[in-house]
Amino acid sequence: MTDRVAHRDSAAHSTTALAAFLRDNAHHPWTPPVGGLTAALGHDVVHGLDITVALGLERRFPEDRLRMLLADIRPSGLKFFGVDLDGVRLCAEDLDRSYGSGSPVLGTAQDLLPLAYGRRLPDGRLRGEPSHRFTRSDGDS
Repeated sequence: MTDRVAHRDSAAHSTTALAAFLRDNAHHPWTPPVGGLTAALGHDVVHGLDITVALGLERRFPEDRLRMLLADIRPSGLKFFGVDLDGVRLCAEDLDRSYGSGSPVLGTAQDLLPLAYGRRLPDGRLRGEPSHRFTRSDGDS
């Protein structure tokens, strides 16, 4: 969709007009409506993972972004996304980060982050007794 809109807009406007649109909005004081810039980054990363995980594509997000997003997990965000982490501790093996308390769910930071946004992962990406709560079989949507 983004590609189609970009092609549509670039065909409808001159290069000078497009450059002016960017220049005129470069210092716009916009902020995301909820959660600030970190939450906006989280949405971008998780939506990217929605696509790459579903397609079985390998995409590694930069470690500094994953660290920031894992550090920003909040009970209010979990509640917003309908996530129940009661009795579970998310343990990122690649970043030595964890969230919560209880039985460990182990995986890469990149595989754990979507759990905080209410996503389920394909079988085999997580380890630990409660990991079945956060996985789906190939028949699930």
